[in-house]
This record gives sequence, C-alpha cells and structure tokens, in this order.
Amino acid sequence: MSTRSAAQRCVSLTCYELNGLLKVAKSSTCGRPSRVWCGPISSTQRRQRSAAAQDERSPTGPLKGIKILDLTRVLAGPFCTQILADYGADVIKVEHPVGGDDTRSWRTEGEDQFWNGRKDLSAYFSTINRNKKSITLNLKHEKGRQILFTLARNADVVVDNFIPGKMDEMGIGYEELRRENPSLIHASISGYGAGGPYKKRAGYDVIAAAEGGLLHITGDRDGKPTKPGVGLTDMTTGLYLHGAILAALVNRQATGQGQKIDASLFETQVSLLANVAMSWLNLGLEAQRWGTEHPSIVPYDAFETADSELVVGATNNRQFGILCERLGQKELARDPRFVDNDARVRNRKELKQILNGLFGAKRTDEWLEVFEGSGMPYGPVNNMQKVFEHPQTKARNMIETLAHDATASGQIRMLGIPVKFSETQPSVRTRPPSLGEHSDEVLASLGMSKEDIKELRIEKVI
Repeated sequence: MSTRSAAQRCVSLTCYELNGLLKVAKSSTCGRPSRVWCGPISSTQRRQRSAAAQDERSPTGPLKGIKILDLTRVLAGPFCTQILADYGADVIKVEHPVGGDDTRSWRTEGEDQFWNGRKDLSAYFSTINRNKKSITLNLKHEKGRQILFTLARNADVVVDNFIPGKMDEMGIGYEELRRENPSLIHASISGYGAGGPYKKRAGYDVIAAAEGGLLHITGDRDGKPTKPGVGLTDMTTGLYLHGAILAALVNRQATGQGQKIDASLFETQVSLLANVAMSWLNLGLEAQRWGTEHPSIVPYDAFETADSELVVGATNNRQFGILCERLGQKELARDPRFVDNDARVRNRKELKQILNGLFGAKRTDEWLEVFEGSGMPYGPVNNMQKVFEHPQTKARNMIETLAHDATASGQIRMLGIPVKFSETQPSVRTRPPSLGEHSDEVLASLGMSKEDIKELRIEKVI
C-alpha cells in the first residue's frame, strides 16, 4: 500500500536473479535514493537461498507490503504489531542489545527445560512476537539513532510504548521521524496518554484495570476485586491501536499524509466500561461486582454440577421455559416469583439456589446432552486441556505448529489467527525470533558490510 506523493517517492534499485546474474530491476518506495550493484551468484548461494525460502513461508494477507518498525515491549504493543504481522505486514522488532524485550525472561516454573537451555525465549514472549524479525539497536547511541532513521525512511508505521516525551528527549520523536518520512504513521501506547497530569506515569495492566474501574466490577458479589486471568487491558489496547493504525493507513492512501496516533491503557479501560459506565453517567447508578451473574438478565450464571460448573443463560421468557423443561421442572416457569425477567431479577437469590440444587444432580457432560439442540446459550467451564481438545478449536485452526530449533522438541505450537479472510488469508509463518537474530540481515539490506556491522558490535550499538 504505497501512499507517498510523487515528490516523496524515489527509486530504490534492488536485484533479482536472471541467468545466473543479479540484474538491477525493481523499483520500490523509500525515503531517499540508493543503488545496489550485485555480481554473479554461486550455485551454493543459490541452494542456500532456496532452502531459506522453504523454511519461511512468504507473507500473505491484506497488509502484505506494509513495513512496520516495532519499538514496543511487554504485551500491549507487541500484541498490536503481531496482529499486523499475521495480516502480512513486514515487522522489524527493535530491541535493546542487553536483554531485549523484558518478556523474554518471563518464564513459568518448569519452562526452562522446554527451551533447551536457551535464556532469551519464553512462552510469554512467543505468544506475541511471531512473524517478526528481531534486531538489536542502542537508541541512545548516535549511530543507533541514525540506523533507526534509515529504517524509518522506508517504513509505513512506527509503533512504540515509551513514556510520553521520552522519544523526543532521545531525539527520535515524531517530529524527527516525520522529517525523515513525511508519510510515516507513528503510533504510541502509554499508561495514561500523551496529555493530562498522569502522562509521565508508567503503564501497567492491573493498575489501569484498577484505576479504570475493571477491578471494581470484577469478582464475586461479596468478595474482593479480582484480576482477569490474562492482561485484558493491555491486549484490548493493542486491539484498539491495531485498528487505529489500519484507519490511518486508509486515510494516508487518500491524502498522502502520515500522522501521530496516541493510545493508552487507562483510556482503553474507561471505554471498556461500556453499559456499566452509561448507567453511572446517565442514571448515577454505582456499579457492583456480579461474579459470573448478569446484572439485568436472570438466570445467566455458572451453576454447580455434580463434578464442575456449567454456564447457562435464559435471555427471555421463551428460553426460561425451555430451561425449566430441560431441568424437569416445567412448573417453575409459571412461579409468580420467576414469571418474567423483572421478577427473576428481583428474586435472583431464590432462583439461583433452586437451580444450583437441580444442576447438582448430574455431571456436566450429562447436562450437555440434555441441552443439546435446545437453542439455549450454554457451555462448560473448560480447563486448558479441554479448550484445546474442543472440536471447534480444531475445526477453526486455532492451533498452529512451527519448527523451532530452540526448543527441546524441535517445534512450538502457537495460537491460531481468530479472524478468517476469504481472499487475503493471514498466516502464521515464522517462529518467534531470538534476540537480535536478524540484525545482520537487516543491516546488510541497508548496504552495510560485514566490517561495518562488526564495528557496530564493538561500539555496542547493536
């Protein structure tokens, strides 16, 4: 998706192989002109390139050709850029030479054995960094900044999660990047946004969940606030930002203009309060915790069975009648206490006690047979084993397997892509990269020699 004006376009000469020689042939969009001269290619080099091509599937998806510089770490930013990578974008992850992304070392107990002695990879990191190339770059070093600018000239998007103002202090902020590439889209994630009294505070998922109200409404009715089992505020911020980036790309296609995008964990969490927020803003109704219950639909809850729990809902009187019939208690639907949803909301405690007693008479798998074909909303509370044995998980390709030389088994299983496209199907192509795995490759593509790259290592730029 090239959107630069004629004044902003230039010809970057690259090479392709023809009759054993690499000919200068293909033009592409970049920030300043360059010329590459290539000599003959040996048969050994040809075989090596062919093997490399077979190891990594070519990018597919609607964002094929889009170039992303990923300066993010931890969860929200990497999750955003992985979605873009899954959709076909070419993502270069820029990491600090010492340690890289913090999540490389975030391991659960017993995980070390899986990684066969490697220290720069973890399940957490691998969850959100597939389909990317990793380079190391010291952005506090002048040569590191110049390399970043060179990469930015031919990029479509830069994504970062520095504290607001930090990139400006380092001399690599939006104004500097825009001078190098006026059509660049610079997307930033922070804890509280680029303005306001909290803008300099660091951002953490559970803190944003607390200050943004999620913990206040999550947990048992009479219990303490409860953190969701995954970093939902981080991940939804990444989801918001990936959509905003796509919108900015569409706008740039029409106008040729880049822009700055600013997203935050706090604002994301406030927006996710949804109907709870609307009730407070317009009715002054303070929210409360409901556990797995629903504040305005009864029954809609997790009920105890003989061996586990089953979530069942009845969103209208017809469904409540079906529920009572399947439970063998038709007369319950005619009880004045439960005759309609308003009555059921007022008498939720009594109804829940009755339903828990009924559900406790059978195992969950027996109830699943009872509700099969009923049209009711229902489902078991599954553990991880059952989630990934689920027939729908397999049918919808939600498990992908990649070869991985850093694991004891020689492969790694990844979560699949949840959105399917009929014409431009995304793909899981490459394993999560080792720290700086592609530094030489990327720097060589900028015209640097092996000696140049060696010198950068000596100077601790990479």
